[in-house]
Amino acid sequence: MIFVTVGTHEQQFNRLLECVDKMKQNNEISEDVIVQSGFCTYEPKHCQWDKLLPYQKMVSAVRNARIVITHGGPSSFIMPLQCGKIPIVVPRRKQYGEHVNDHQVDFCNAVAERFGNIIVADNDDKLRNAVVNYDSIVASMPKGLNSNNERFNREFEKMVTDLF
Repeated sequence: MIFVTVGTHEQQFNRLLECVDKMKQNNEISEDVIVQSGFCTYEPKHCQWDKLLPYQKMVSAVRNARIVITHGGPSSFIMPLQCGKIPIVVPRRKQYGEHVNDHQVDFCNAVAERFGNIIVADNDDKLRNAVVNYDSIVASMPKGLNSNNERFNREFEKMVTDLF
């Protein structure tokens, strides 16, 4: 199953939903697709969708999904990382009326470059490629998040152990 979320931002993100729906229609995606469509005006015709989902239902969908596709809001792609998933992240763009500026593009590219644990797909072709080749793309990527707290505690414990 593929889970798609556009978050709760008040501007539409029809571009993402139309692309995924077309991929499903053309059998580029054969598995079920569940969409949280938020304030989009496009209603998917080939995917199951709801405007908004309760948080626990979102977490369940993320955990059960083979692929999570999300917009570039940090909360939306951090939760899949916490569940051990590598999300495909499609940043919202100002030129399409999806956000007030292109900060999601800059932020997502910086996260991908620094941590290497998200797949940024900033256009339809990159999204198609990421979905079709997902398993081979993620095979060599780090899964989930590295916790600085956990690292600190391990190193601190080692220091204390070495002292005694």
